[in-house]
Amino acid sequence: MAKAEKYRLADIVERFGGKILGNPQTAISQVATLESAGVLHISFLAHRKYRKQLAGTGAGAVILGKADSKLTELPRIVCGDPYLYFAKVSALLNPPQAVKSGVHRTAVVERGTRIPVSASIGAGVYIGRGVRLGKDTVIGPGCQIGDGAQIGAGSRLHARVTIYSACRLGERALLHSGAVVGADGFGIALERDRWQKIPQIGTVVIGDDVEIGANTCIDRGALDDTLIGDGVKLDNLIQIGHNVHIGAHTAIAGCTGIAGSTRIGKHCMIGGAASIVGHLDIADRVVILAGAVVTRSILQAGTYGGHPAQDNRSWTHNVARLRHLDALRERVRNIEQQLPLPKEQV
Repeated sequence: MAKAEKYRLADIVERFGGKILGNPQTAISQVATLESAGVLHISFLAHRKYRKQLAGTGAGAVILGKADSKLTELPRIVCGDPYLYFAKVSALLNPPQAVKSGVHRTAVVERGTRIPVSASIGAGVYIGRGVRLGKDTVIGPGCQIGDGAQIGAGSRLHARVTIYSACRLGERALLHSGAVVGADGFGIALERDRWQKIPQIGTVVIGDDVEIGANTCIDRGALDDTLIGDGVKLDNLIQIGHNVHIGAHTAIAGCTGIAGSTRIGKHCMIGGAASIVGHLDIADRVVILAGAVVTRSILQAGTYGGHPAQDNRSWTHNVARLRHLDALRERVRNIEQQLPLPKEQV
């Protein structure tokens, strides 16, 4: 990683807002945790359980909320959302690694594909016929791009990403190693105890500013297309079935599985290892907790968890009741011991 550029707190506040307490000329070159930070690091406090670490941090500066602004004398930036502010500062200090444009000599580019002069095509890449690449695209080593696929400007594919034929990615897409876009959906029909494959003739359409984690798979549609909206963030090892629609700016954590033809709204958050069965509708701004199993449509915004998933208030009440089952069993046993025996047992 290249050596990070130094910024003064004054420079950072000029970009992102906030209020400086302490020396505005304090220079920082990298971000770090409160526990590991040094004098050229800036850290942040977003949860009160880390206040003890703030007292002993070696950071040169910290990012705090207003309620915590008097807990330290270190130079600090006071803002409304320290975690979000930290994310912006980290992006400033850690821009994407620069790449050299051009096509590696071992890459294979089929007829009918034009490579913009600003694009970078890595070693061992295969690009099929009629592929359209936008300006400043980066295709990492070992990637495979099927015939007729489209990849928007500023997109970046890390090593060994596979894009099947006719799939379309918007601008500034970021795909991590091993991601697969456009493999066949799981479409099969049973005939006399044997499975008959159903051709998957749709494709995958992905919006702008989408990130797809390592080894995540997005199946192509059976008839219509699988759709991923603008700004969607997908973690590693997610399975998205055929004809799924995911609304803009939804975030999904790792190991989640979404069965075919489910429609998920905008601005949803889905925790790790959640399971969502097929042909459901999930409203906008729904939060699904980690490990939840969703077997019915969710038509109202809110937080849902459990197995099967239910609104968070009902789920937490049920969990609380389960915790008292042993005590209830003992109470029932004690009551039974105090009752007279039935006549047939006397």
